[in-house]
Amino acid sequence: MPVPVQTTGWTRPAGDSGGGAAGGMIEALPTAGPFARLAAARAQAPAQAKKPRPAEAEAEAPPAQAAGASGGGAAAAEPALGIEVADLTFTYPGLDGLPAAGAPALFEGFSLRLRKGSCCLLLGANGAGKTTLMSIIAGKHMVEKSAVQVLGKPPFHATELIASGKLAYIGGTWQRDIAFAGYNVQMAGDITAWKMITGVHGVNPARRKKLMEVLDINPGWRLHMVSEGQRRRVQLCVGLLKEYEVLLLDEVTVDLDVLVRADLLRFLKEESETRGCTIVYATHIFDGMDHWADHVAYVARGQLQEFGPAAAYPELAEGRLVELVERWLRQEQAIVAELRKKNPQQFKQEFKYALNNGWGSGRLAATIKLSSNAVWRC
Repeated sequence: MPVPVQTTGWTRPAGDSGGGAAGGMIEALPTAGPFARLAAARAQAPAQAKKPRPAEAEAEAPPAQAAGASGGGAAAAEPALGIEVADLTFTYPGLDGLPAAGAPALFEGFSLRLRKGSCCLLLGANGAGKTTLMSIIAGKHMVEKSAVQVLGKPPFHATELIASGKLAYIGGTWQRDIAFAGYNVQMAGDITAWKMITGVHGVNPARRKKLMEVLDINPGWRLHMVSEGQRRRVQLCVGLLKEYEVLLLDEVTVDLDVLVRADLLRFLKEESETRGCTIVYATHIFDGMDHWADHVAYVARGQLQEFGPAAAYPELAEGRLVELVERWLRQEQAIVAELRKKNPQQFKQEFKYALNNGWGSGRLAATIKLSSNAVWRC
């Protein structure tokens, strides 16, 4: 994904006799795109006081090793946190890159901290924002650098996290948009599973072999002749080949059979315990999950409503995770119903035309207002 960059001026270092503008100064180039307007709007907005982070929103883990060496210089301490979300406020942007006027924030003052080696189960109703939260942590949305940190770096700006494989995100179905064919076309070309898997370079052959055994993949499978579950196994294998340090999974086991799912969960738990990986898993399928997670996070109404170690919730030890989640969802349903009565306008959906939705994928025209390919927004 291309990263938008705002062009600014820079000064040539003293003594540099290279070519360029006289005096070593290149004049700043003005920009007029949506990101320039976003930066200008932020510069004019008054600074808001940061909200205190909730003390409970931090995963407990064994203390990090002492940083630095006695007798030597101060060594940079490796960050003990795998994921840190601090006072995150996020609203989906409009067509100009700025939040749409009057649009409510999906997250407001959201904070979450997970230490390395944590396995966190991310829970919430449909539409609670789980996938959006995972996408933000995966660096797919631009937010303030201080709002989201993965391994001590902002994931959107520190693209090396994804490039190196340290940060891995696997979610949704294996689909793509194809020009003049349509949206969400399945990745089902006439290609073997082995060619897809070996197409990922810089992989330990022993790890690749183990993953193929865990996911029970036949290297001769042709992706246009396999089931959804088999195609999902190949997708997972490709996504797990690099030795990640932070792994984000968004409902990825929905198509797997019982044996493969159990073996995969066992492999992920082993990765967390032996390599200290941080894993966040969002799902609505709780079979076998009661003893997998060491932390539970429940998201509703843009806030972290519940968070804590698995030991704090006896239902997990008793194999009653489904009952726990159902109770939370019933309580949230009652709260939202009461809020609807008090302020019905807050929950009213309004449909309107987007003035310009940009280039229409698979089309030769932009989706312009009042044209034949205008789109609805809600």
